[in-house]
Amino acid sequence: MSDFGFLKTHRTWEDWCGMLLGAAIVASPWFPIQDPGITGQQTAILNTVAVGLVVFGISQLEYVALQRWQEVTTILIGLWLIASPYVLGYSGEGFLRVYHTGLGAVLVLLGMLQLWQDWDLTDQDMLKHGQ
Repeated sequence: MSDFGFLKTHRTWEDWCGMLLGAAIVASPWFPIQDPGITGQQTAILNTVAVGLVVFGISQLEYVALQRWQEVTTILIGLWLIASPYVLGYSGEGFLRVYHTGLGAVLVLLGMLQLWQDWDLTDQDMLKHGQ
């Protein structure tokens, strides 16, 4: 019989996954199979690096001291990453748009999972995360 309790508790692997996603977002403008035209788009690169560093930092904060605002911020950053190719005008760059849409969707799903897991926890219970 399977145990569905695995996804009901916020685990530290989710925070490590967020840190890896942050690192992947920072590196995404230089992924293989990238269009050479993106190197001239400084705004897109700066946005990508800033978003990746924020995701990495928030995931580290979740690992140390869990708070609900971190999960909501993860969802909002994921939505921004999905929208940023269209807002900043690099949606025609091909693979970078696909990378950002995919990585943003994974961020939104990860943030929603963590928020769902921690919804009923008290602040004291959230402080015990990772112990």
